[in-house]
Amino acid sequence: MATEKARVAARWLSTQQNDYCVLAADTTIALDGDIIGKPADQDQCRCILGQLSARQHLVLTAVALATPQGIAWRLAQSRVSFKALSPREIESYCATEEPMDKAGAYGIQGKAALFIKHLEGSYSAVMGLPLYETAELLQDADIVLF
Repeated sequence: MATEKARVAARWLSTQQNDYCVLAADTTIALDGDIIGKPADQDQCRCILGQLSARQHLVLTAVALATPQGIAWRLAQSRVSFKALSPREIESYCATEEPMDKAGAYGIQGKAALFIKHLEGSYSAVMGLPLYETAELLQDADIVLF
């Protein structure tokens, strides 16, 4: 999805200018081999959080960089373990609307940080933009970071 986002934006930009750089990212949650997307409604939010409760899941965040030379990408994999969530915690969190636009129905940078018992991998990747991998892409494209 990240490469497709970058490709679409690059296609449009290439009609406007010769030199461009597009960065795109996308995050997916996997539990027991199933992909968990964004919740469609409050009921699905409660269901997803119930599935993640007291379990470990995989967070996969891809980042892609499109330039006139092509598209390069990197993938960051992280493992997140949730504490056991009470029905009240799930209900209260879903009521905040914070989880409604997030893969896996939670944002590590928000209130759901209280649910995370253990993180193995990249905090920034779980947030949605893996900074280490992004820096690698930019450096490989000879884009000066600082």
